[in-house]
Amino acid sequence: MSKEKNQDFDEWWAVRSLPQKIGLGVLFGIGGLGLAFVFGLVVMALWNWLMPEIFGLTRITYWQAWGLFLLFSILFKNIDFGDNDTKSDRKRKRELRRYMSEEDEAVMQSADELGAGDASDVADTANTSDEGVE
Repeated sequence: MSKEKNQDFDEWWAVRSLPQKIGLGVLFGIGGLGLAFVFGLVVMALWNWLMPEIFGLTRITYWQAWGLFLLFSILFKNIDFGDNDTKSDRKRKRELRRYMSEEDEAVMQSADELGAGDASDVADTANTSDEGVE
């Protein structure tokens, strides 16, 4: 989220009264419970539709489906407790991509200024000359 969007949200949130904030919290809570209910139904429906037919397994109840959903969440999701390296890593990669695209644009622009026939040759030369530099 950019700083501008964050400031807009902060301003929007600041003008809300306490009952509005409580109402939004209750609304999001009800929405979250509704989604949780739907996730359980989807897992149960998919299991009961596919698994007995394909593998000859028994049908499951809603709560067993929820248990499966929770088990798969634990096993197959990357859970980082208090580790924010993924966010900073994404930010670092985004900045690196932006820097690289700016560098490529500068190389192409200098190639145009030099009157080079094929700007990609100049870009390849610039990239190979920078390989030893870190």
